Amino acid sequence: MSLTEQHAASLSAETVVVAAGRPPREHDEPVNPPIVLSSTYFGTGALGDGDRGYGRYANPTWDPFEEALGQLEGSELPGLLYASGLAAVSSALSLLPAGGVLVMPSHSYAGSMVMASEMAQKGFLELRTVDIADTDAVKEQLAPRGPGAKAARMLWLESPTNPMLGIADIRELTAAAHAAGAIVVTDNTFSTPLVQQPLTLGSDVVLHSVTKYLAGHSDVVLGALVTSNPDIRAALLHNRTIHGGIAGPFEAWLALRGLRTLALRVERSQASAAVLAERLSQHPLVESIRFPGLPTDPGHERAKSQMKGFGSIVCVQIAPVAGLSGADAADKLVRALHLWLPATSLGGVESLIERRRRHTAEPLSVPENLVRLSVGIENVEDLWADLKQALDALGG
Repeated sequence: MSLTEQHAASLSAETVVVAAGRPPREHDEPVNPPIVLSSTYFGTGALGDGDRGYGRYANPTWDPFEEALGQLEGSELPGLLYASGLAAVSSALSLLPAGGVLVMPSHSYAGSMVMASEMAQKGFLELRTVDIADTDAVKEQLAPRGPGAKAARMLWLESPTNPMLGIADIRELTAAAHAAGAIVVTDNTFSTPLVQQPLTLGSDVVLHSVTKYLAGHSDVVLGALVTSNPDIRAALLHNRTIHGGIAGPFEAWLALRGLRTLALRVERSQASAAVLAERLSQHPLVESIRFPGLPTDPGHERAKSQMKGFGSIVCVQIAPVAGLSGADAADKLVRALHLWLPATSLGGVESLIERRRRHTAEPLSVPENLVRLSVGIENVEDLWADLKQALDALGG
């Protein structure tokens, strides 16, 4: 590829998302990598000898995206693309030894929590959940819990968490985890590498649901992992190859195309989220609000210390009104919107909204009346007008 690691290090992330992963500059060759649809390749070498070998081992269409993501996360190694975010979660969890202790946020992406819980029920691991914003509590969970107990072998971080937007002290917690003998996996889906680079803060592995911000158009399902450790990457690559959680070439190509506009989308959606959060915080029907960009948010100062922005997810709790519970009021609010789309997922160009506890897998500690807003790239005044009319109608 044309953009070397050394060159990428001298460029801003806003340029890397556009320039990384381009084909070599050769006369009459395309400026964009093509889609390669082949299940196998010419060659007689064994896997590991430099040959692609077979479509489950490698595909030229994966390479540009993996190169670009690795550079964006500050790694000298390319990332690894997976069939879905949960395929990437599964691969990351494979780094935990059998019966090892996993410390995970009590509020996490529901898919990650369900997978870890099911593995714990089958005896594959010991799961400890904790408020990831409580640094002292996390350190306690990393340590052995009584005579003969085991220390943690993996710390799973989300920051901000899904959906409560808790902020972890990534630097301090990764240092504590490493001291306890644990590796650290950080889900960076909400922030993207343009807002936060967990590898530079000490994490061993970074996880993305590429479906969300990186691809950005709600038209692919993909996941990815990035590490700076060659041995960890080799283990993850082996797991992907053997378990077959590979990406389709067309989806990989779409994800790279989406990545090219990441900087513009993040800039727009973050700016709009800040405006909407400030206005929502003043509305009488908003019982409480979480957005790390608000100076009143409990994670504000910590977010400022390790992030380049505050993301574009806003969570609000809707107050009970006119005989309706907070949950019913939240549902009525969502139904009254015209521009905001009532759908799960996040990080696309369109603005999405949903009451999270409608999902049975959501932790019971998530309030029934909590509504998660994923702010897209529409005009912010149009987004606010739609929210305001729905809130005003709810109160009227």
